[in-house]
Amino acid sequence: MEKKRILLSWSGGKDSAWALHLLRDNPEYEVVGLLTTVNQHFGRVAMHGFREELLNLQGEAAGLPLWKVPLPWPCSNEVYEGLMAEVCERAVAERLHGIAFGDLFLEDIRAYRVEKMAAAGLQPIFPCWLIPTHELARSMIAAGIRAHLVCVDPRKLDKKFAGRVFDADLLAELPETVDPCGERGEFHTFVSAGPMLSRSIEVSPGEVVERDSFVYADLLPASNTTHP
Repeated sequence: MEKKRILLSWSGGKDSAWALHLLRDNPEYEVVGLLTTVNQHFGRVAMHGFREELLNLQGEAAGLPLWKVPLPWPCSNEVYEGLMAEVCERAVAERLHGIAFGDLFLEDIRAYRVEKMAAAGLQPIFPCWLIPTHELARSMIAAGIRAHLVCVDPRKLDKKFAGRVFDADLLAELPETVDPCGERGEFHTFVSAGPMLSRSIEVSPGEVVERDSFVYADLLPASNTTHP
């Protein structure tokens, strides 16, 4: 059977990375590109806030082309949806079957994606959907995912967690009110190694800043990447 060619919505974080891992084990699909929104003004991945240079290294390590969507800053929802509609038109023109997302359990976000994909004539795919997040977090770490918390919402999680490695020690320290995968927006991550990447991405910690009600931990790319 011919595989269905799809895009993966790629935040650069652990959930989208795990979605890529699961999709590559699924004989039904072939991921042909990573779809990412980039803040044009700052040259950083939208929401997660890490450098576009690191995104480029992720694409190389994943062996997949990046479908970058450049967002103006500030960006209204109307402008955002217009830009995403253009991407969907391109996907349909290139005979892609659908777009996969790393969403875990938020019903409203899933419903929004289903609505937009239906209007575009694309299938929404949710490979990580309803995997219990305590189990999922441990599976990611056991599989060799290495990730840093690059964005923290200090209204939900102490800002001291910004820059921390996503590991068993961190999971043990998270308050009970915080989802272990940060699915309610408590934190966002950058993945630098894992089974979905052909090589690790070496990073070093940079400045931690507060901006627009969030705390961002900058990661600096090393001059080259190394094999794990």
